[in-house]
Amino acid sequence: MKIKELTTDVLIIGGGTAGCFAGITLGKYSDVKVLIVEKANVKRSGCLAAGVNAINAYITEGRVPQDYVDYAKKDADGIVREDLLLSMSERLNHVTDVMEKLGLVILKDENGKYVTRGNRNIKINGENIKVILADAVQAQKNVSILNRVNITDYIIEDNQIKGAYGFDINEEIFYAIKAKAVICATGGAAGLYRPNNPGFSRHKMWYCPFNTGAGYAMGIRAGAEMTTFEMRFIALRCKDTIAPTGTIAQGIQAKQVNSKGEIYETKYGITTSQRLYGTVSENRAGKGPCYLRTEGISKEQEQDLYKAYLNMAPSQTLKWIESRKGPSQENVEVEGTEPYIVGGHTASGYWIDNNRQTTIQGLFAAGDVAGGCPQKYVTGAFVEGQIAAEAAVKFLKNNTFKAINEECFDSKKKEYEAYLNNEETLITTEQLEETMQKIMDQYAGGIGTDYQYNESSLRLADEKIEALTELVDKLSAKDMDDLLRIYELKERLVVCKVVIAHLIARKETRWHGFAENADYPEKSSEWEKYVNSRMTNGKVEIILRDLVTGGETYEHSYSEK
Repeated sequence: MKIKELTTDVLIIGGGTAGCFAGITLGKYSDVKVLIVEKANVKRSGCLAAGVNAINAYITEGRVPQDYVDYAKKDADGIVREDLLLSMSERLNHVTDVMEKLGLVILKDENGKYVTRGNRNIKINGENIKVILADAVQAQKNVSILNRVNITDYIIEDNQIKGAYGFDINEEIFYAIKAKAVICATGGAAGLYRPNNPGFSRHKMWYCPFNTGAGYAMGIRAGAEMTTFEMRFIALRCKDTIAPTGTIAQGIQAKQVNSKGEIYETKYGITTSQRLYGTVSENRAGKGPCYLRTEGISKEQEQDLYKAYLNMAPSQTLKWIESRKGPSQENVEVEGTEPYIVGGHTASGYWIDNNRQTTIQGLFAAGDVAGGCPQKYVTGAFVEGQIAAEAAVKFLKNNTFKAINEECFDSKKKEYEAYLNNEETLITTEQLEETMQKIMDQYAGGIGTDYQYNESSLRLADEKIEALTELVDKLSAKDMDDLLRIYELKERLVVCKVVIAHLIARKETRWHGFAENADYPEKSSEWEKYVNSRMTNGKVEIILRDLVTGGETYEHSYSEK
């Protein structure tokens, strides 16, 4: 492989929602050199690639930021960082205003006020939101963008970030990027568990299928402290299409009903996990299939649903048209997805301080990869990108930087080349990925077990994932695209190990639906704490921490390292 060495002040890994907004923020600091590295293309990458039809985190008229903190805390049953939630909530409206000025269309009523959808949401025409972001970040004179490059590992010396390694996904080029500060914005992890749809349609899922947990895996391998991986996110979605249900539930106030027409959401609760738990429970009790009750809605409401889904999940509108039965004629069947690890809806991710700095000095995390701050959605990811960018600038001003020991560059290059030079075997990356998903589904609480697990099954899952990991080094890559698939598998396997360790560690069932611990089927006040972890010598070490509650702010003490 050819070697390319690059140098920058701030390296942003991931050009999605948080990464682009971090870049836009850093555009204000002309003396700071910024490089965004994206494995796809910033124009249409990450969770915003296909657009969205609402801003789901906004402080609407009559509400205050603390209201949003209270909502997120309740939805996560208390296992949140209130300091992170508050600093995020205080900027939600500011970043929305920034996006509107950049060209995002926000719907307004006859009085010029934003059209709301529920207590915390506003309606937008957001099919081009990622393009708007990409254009804005590309306009920054001090920001460069490197598309089609996959970052795999951090460069770290004495617990301080020095840059990252990666490779071009089209050409045989090895990148060693030196940086004084790094913002990780790679998103969460999909594809760990067997999905709803097999084979050709396996990527028809809730979360971006190309988010593989890369940022998590890099941090885990580097010894960063991680948090709350046991709070998995499982979406309640329209059956088969895996289209959103919130547009129906909130937009037309549709109730969840079983096959007998009984409303069941009042029996189980209406938090995100409870809506899923109720659906699983009703199906298990023989009262399925379950639906969102839309029969009898007006033709105007039906047309609104057609348009809304064309903007974000066209397959649902096509399904209605092909069946010749729209939602006004037939209820919409719902189902749960496979589990995901994502810090934007739940609290999984890096353990960070209020500046979004991780336990590795100079490494910041923003968006879905940052833990402790659930329900951040799109605008929350913008906020964290902004906070991380501002903190990175302060870090540059307040620290001195030593030269990197470049001897380690060669060993990483040889690691990549080993896969390109391996002889082809009968084992393929796709086979190992499918095996991983089957293991996680059967033994670590996937769809196949109604999200249930016990300690025995989890320890078996850990053993099997470990055995699978040992096979990865035998894989062969005939080109750079193959090498990318191998590293995506490696990333997922690392995340799987941490998820399993966290599920074993939390000896209760706090989030019914998201995780059903058969050994400990009830919630316990003893577990009102964070389950954190750090990988040391390939082993996941669990760290229990007390909750950071109202008025408190957590800051790292790097002398602990």
